[in-house]
Amino acid sequence: MNGEKNSSNNRVLKLKYVKLGYHYLITHLLKLCLVPLMAVIIVQASRLSLNDIHQTWLHLEHNLVYVVVLSAFVLVGSIVYFMTRKRSVYLVDYACYLPPSKLKVEHDRFMKHCKLMGCFDETSLVFLDKILGRSGLGEETCAPEAMHCLPPKPSMEAARQETEQVMFGALDTLFANTNVKPKDVGILVVNCSLFNPTPSLSSMIINKYKMRGNIKSFNLGGMGCSAGVIAVDLAKDMLQVHRNNYAIVVSTENITQNWYFGNKKAMLLPNCLFRIGGAAVLLSNKSVDQLRSKYKLIHVVRTHCGANNKAFNCVQQEQDDVGKTGVSLSKDLMTIAGNALKSNITTLGPLVLPISEQILFFFTLVANKLINAKIKPYIPDFKLAFEHFCIHAGGRAVIDELEKNLHLLPVHVEASRMTLHRFGNTSSSSIWYELAYMEAKGRMRKGDRVWQIAFGSGFKCNSAVWLALKNVKPSCNSPWEGCIHRYPVQLSL
Repeated sequence: MNGEKNSSNNRVLKLKYVKLGYHYLITHLLKLCLVPLMAVIIVQASRLSLNDIHQTWLHLEHNLVYVVVLSAFVLVGSIVYFMTRKRSVYLVDYACYLPPSKLKVEHDRFMKHCKLMGCFDETSLVFLDKILGRSGLGEETCAPEAMHCLPPKPSMEAARQETEQVMFGALDTLFANTNVKPKDVGILVVNCSLFNPTPSLSSMIINKYKMRGNIKSFNLGGMGCSAGVIAVDLAKDMLQVHRNNYAIVVSTENITQNWYFGNKKAMLLPNCLFRIGGAAVLLSNKSVDQLRSKYKLIHVVRTHCGANNKAFNCVQQEQDDVGKTGVSLSKDLMTIAGNALKSNITTLGPLVLPISEQILFFFTLVANKLINAKIKPYIPDFKLAFEHFCIHAGGRAVIDELEKNLHLLPVHVEASRMTLHRFGNTSSSSIWYELAYMEAKGRMRKGDRVWQIAFGSGFKCNSAVWLALKNVKPSCNSPWEGCIHRYPVQLSL
């Protein structure tokens, strides 16, 4: 038995090295082909005499008009290229909100609170306890202050206080860490799905920090947990138009007015998963900021499946039979998320995957379509395209599904699992807590590529790809400061 096992392990190891060799050969094929070409050119150039060089110079002097025209063409072309090329977008720094310890919600306290509210029947309490135990959330996640009251006080004033606490807390840290003044910011994008008062959240920020009057401000609502990537995409587009500018993206969600007080199981799930959190991100298109920036934005790919009715209705804010408002999650959510991911990586794959993976995928596709060969569809190895993965910490099932479908290793989803354990589902800001985790662990090296994947209502799957410009260290007041040494923790099954 041991001999058979060792033989099997040897075959797996050999296949691994064969694939690595194939990947290296295909990736560097052009360079390998250029080596003999360059050798021939060098040999030919070494045979040129001084007389040959002199004759060439005389030939150019007699064709001065052509030389001038060619030079002018190159000059104009260079000017047009530099004027119209896409501007690089740099992530200077970002900050995640760290809630005070007084807002922590331990599991026992959560269940005791739910019982004392008096709005949940026995069946719902058993369901909440069961879901919470399997959720992957730890004992240090936080709920807003209004939800710690008995009875809870989900008022408009309390919702504003929660949002201000999160947004201003993250922004204060960001401005302090970057030494950027609020009046230097020319673009502001805020996203929050379920709390959109008047004046808007972006106006609240402008008023608080006395930002300039000509700032381009945007407020994105109702776009779900993937809205953080959408906000980055909008800021990127604005930075292509407005030169030498800073853009700030603020991603958050409001819990105070969106807690569900009914007994419909599909609407009770968010109570167990969503917790307080938010992030503020500083982007720049200034070339001088490249040296101090952490990352460079490479790609943003957005996929919207809203034309499909099942996808459109799988995450929906609605009222139950007795008029209690909440967010309903469909049983088809994971299937729909999987289909959205497939559509997204179909677009993203050709942009990021090495040519070796694209060839393998293409040939298996052609074999199945044209010659009807019964070959298992080839799943590209995205570990060859990215060193780090920030999978939206929407829940344990979401992380499990992506780990399985993308053939990732436990270390690749560690940041997502630990973020879910420490902070819960913080909606669109979760991908920034995950990035901060990797930095706090000292894993981010210059040249590393990061894939942020987020899912949201509608239904949407959005991806952002970043390139580390240096060995990234955690910023001051990182959300993992003081506790990173305890992670990763062993999660119960």
